[in-house]
Amino acid sequence: MAGNVPPIADEREGLLAYLEQQRHVLRIAAHGLTEEQARAVPTRSSLSVGGLIKHTATTEDGWIDILLQKPSKPMDEAMKDYEAGYVMADGETLEDVFARYDEVARRTADVIAGIPDLGQPVPVPKGVPWYPKDVEAWSVRWVLFHLIEETARHAGHADIIREHIDGATAIPLMAAAEGWPETPWLKPWSPAETV
Repeated sequence: MAGNVPPIADEREGLLAYLEQQRHVLRIAAHGLTEEQARAVPTRSSLSVGGLIKHTATTEDGWIDILLQKPSKPMDEAMKDYEAGYVMADGETLEDVFARYDEVARRTADVIAGIPDLGQPVPVPKGVPWYPKDVEAWSVRWVLFHLIEETARHAGHADIIREHIDGATAIPLMAAAEGWPETPWLKPWSPAETV
């Protein structure tokens, strides 16, 4: 996948393409990492690249549950899951995290394909302190915009964490992940160039 979304034919295709692009750049932040590096917490925060990918997959899946109006867990149980979602569990590998993210992406695409109107209302769950109290419903469109926003935010976090791990930055990582040739102005990342 290139660094930019290809031309799009319609709104639905565009929203899904932009969401997939953000997933792609988030995954690229993990390109070439060892399992230890994927769990590394090199900044003052408690975030790791692997944990961010896991969290973003869990968050996207949760929003699709909201869209489908599935019953939510009690808040204290949901918050425990939320906190655990930022950390790769013992025995969980980066491959496991990627497989889960791919599964969530397929689910999202399948669910959105089955919704004829992106303006369809999505009721705002009650009792969640960070959801607006004066809004009764979002739309499917709004949920997709929010998923793009959420994924892009965490892709940026992952870029910063990755740079702290080994100095690798987004475009050379993308070049390496996608097999771009070296040019006079771009050298794909390689492990030998770590800081």
